[in-house]
Amino acid sequence: MDFDKANAALDSVYTADTPEALAKAYAEWAATYDSETASLGYLLPFLITAWVARHVPVGEGPLLDAGCGTGLSGPSLKALGYADIAGLDLSDDMLKIAGSRNAYSELKKAMLGGPLPWPDGHFRAFFSTGVFTIGHAPASGLHELVHITRRGGHAIFTVRDQVFESGGFQDVFDSLEREEKWRPVEESPWFRCYAIGDPEALVKTFVFEVV
Repeated sequence: MDFDKANAALDSVYTADTPEALAKAYAEWAATYDSETASLGYLLPFLITAWVARHVPVGEGPLLDAGCGTGLSGPSLKALGYADIAGLDLSDDMLKIAGSRNAYSELKKAMLGGPLPWPDGHFRAFFSTGVFTIGHAPASGLHELVHITRRGGHAIFTVRDQVFESGGFQDVFDSLEREEKWRPVEESPWFRCYAIGDPEALVKTFVFEVV
């Protein structure tokens, strides 16, 4: 597998400076996304299932895969017994591939940071990987995700190290806690999101309970 090609695709999504440019970059990458991220040892879509299973009992739902991409997390969660999973993404091309996996109960096109097409309190939990990263969803997108998650539910997501401070994530975390919208449950240490390539790319997983 050509690491250079995979890294070039990563660069194209990290440097997109508008939502339209980001959607275009993912449309161009969709067909080879799975194989190229696999060549780098991309862990997050599979590893996030461990945190979901830790905090959400099997049989409870629905779950939201926020920024589902090609739907890599869906089949893993389905294999673990989670049957009611919705997905959202900004790319039609990625959603089409996600739909082919037969793991999602519904798929909708939307962008984090704006209104989302579900009512308040709809989901038992949302999870999100590789979305709160360079040039992608803003920290402010967490507010709407929390609104559509029910009380007692969970917010489970990763944040890239390079945007945690510059993107104002701690401010949003603190704001939601002050407003008594959520409380912190768990956070991981910083860890590599690519087991093979890019050893300096670090993320942290956060878990909050919606209150």
